[in-house]
Amino acid sequence: MQRVSAVLGSALFFLVAPCVLAGLIPWSMTRWEFGPAFLGVDPIRFVGVTLIIAGVPGILDSFARFALEGLGTPAPIAPPQKLVVTGLYRYVRNPIYIAVVAVVFGQALLFGDWRLLWYGALLWLFFHVWVVMIEEPTLKQTFGTEYENFQTSVPRWIPRLPPWLNT
Repeated sequence: MQRVSAVLGSALFFLVAPCVLAGLIPWSMTRWEFGPAFLGVDPIRFVGVTLIIAGVPGILDSFARFALEGLGTPAPIAPPQKLVVTGLYRYVRNPIYIAVVAVVFGQALLFGDWRLLWYGALLWLFFHVWVVMIEEPTLKQTFGTEYENFQTSVPRWIPRLPPWLNT
């Protein structure tokens, strides 16, 4: 029953957060209409598509891990009961935020819209402040030395290679 609640909660939060931040808001700004390519270079659009294609599975995978492994959601009101340190979390501590911003930047490049670049930059800044001021202190308080070990082994924003093996 707990796992079912976590899956349903994660699915609901997925619709509320990433779908709004990386879907509805960019759509409302661009109506997903193509403008001129940035700097007149059409291949930049392929970089945008690549960011979108890379970002969406990252978001889906992370949400699934929160529900199935963490037995909770990424939402602060229904946090996981277990620290999630598998999958993309072996490379970087914040794959959902990175993936959401990648999808936004991808749309900016695909549609040639400067407003989405600014929106993506402001969104990343908000995520950074949230992580540093709210999320990390809460995780330290909740998971203690388990989180501190994770925090010292896995970078916040720039993925590590090779992946952390949690040994």
